[in-house]
Amino acid sequence: MIFNTGCEGYSYTRIQVDIQYRFQACRNEHWLVRNMDPLDKLTGSRIEKPQTAADHVATTLREAIVKGSVAAGTALRQDDLASRFSISRMPIRDALRILEAEGLVSIHPTRGAFVAKMDTTEIREIFTIRVLLEVEALRLAFPKLSRDVLDQADHALNRIDEERDVSRWGILNLAFHMALYRECRNARLLTLIEAQHNAADRYVRVLLSDAEFHTRSDTEHRAILNACNQNNEALALQLLAKHLNDGCQKLIKSLK
Repeated sequence: MIFNTGCEGYSYTRIQVDIQYRFQACRNEHWLVRNMDPLDKLTGSRIEKPQTAADHVATTLREAIVKGSVAAGTALRQDDLASRFSISRMPIRDALRILEAEGLVSIHPTRGAFVAKMDTTEIREIFTIRVLLEVEALRLAFPKLSRDVLDQADHALNRIDEERDVSRWGILNLAFHMALYRECRNARLLTLIEAQHNAADRYVRVLLSDAEFHTRSDTEHRAILNACNQNNEALALQLLAKHLNDGCQKLIKSLK
């Protein structure tokens, strides 16, 4: 079965995916404690186990970028960040590479790292990749979708309905999708999917904060889950592809 990605006619050369990293969906809500410039806020928390130093820096920077606390185009200098986090440059470099793979940071060979300026072309790229990866993941997982797995997906949707903190919606949205995909048993595929979710997270939050789209997204999620409950694989895959393509188009319109 062939699915239309809905986003054609552009190059993939800007997409950089580094599969040597596994990305964590955790968020750190406690670092925004100092009323200074955005980068000064980044030292409000200290490294805690079990995260590595690079994981901690990546998580903190990721949340700042997604929330808009550190604006697009902001320079992320390794020496400056190493000083602010009181660690060496090596984990800073590794953290920036993680965020580059997620599409949140751009690294120039001579000018260094900057918060990526997301645009309509990049949104099309992200969602085209999401359609290809996620439809395949659901296809592989479908024969293994047990009652327990479907209940987990339903629980994630219920949590989205109950959650009033917009900053949590991206995480819960990912939880729903990953509940359905996890049984594909392909760790590399799941890592790539999570990376694209992270890259789109700040935009997805904007969409979900729109009451009309939030309701529509919930309806589409439940339709996908219902098709899975009915063991209708073809319908579930079609609904998932349409859900992602419609989200892509909505995002593009919101930027115009």
